[in-house]
Amino acid sequence: MLNAKVFRIASVLEGVSYLVILCITLGLIDRAYVFNIGMTHGVLFVVYCVLSLLVSHKQGWSVLVWLLVLLAAFVPFAFIPVEMFLQKERRRSKVLAS
Repeated sequence: MLNAKVFRIASVLEGVSYLVILCITLGLIDRAYVFNIGMTHGVLFVVYCVLSLLVSHKQGWSVLVWLLVLLAAFVPFAFIPVEMFLQKERRRSKVLAS
């Protein structure tokens, strides 16, 4: 279950970093921070992709579910439905375990 917790954190961080990048594009944040924020987002994106693969394998998700979770990394605010899905999966696994 450790991977799922780390994945949830990575999901939210990656989603927020993507929104910060969009804020730079819209001019809400100074362009002087592009390199630092871009590198941070890139690392978080790679971590998100790797963890999504590990968690999907551990949880027994279908390839379609994994692809949808991966696709969510490209859509602004999609980390919110992913978080809701992960919470539902966590509750389901607790019910099955008891």
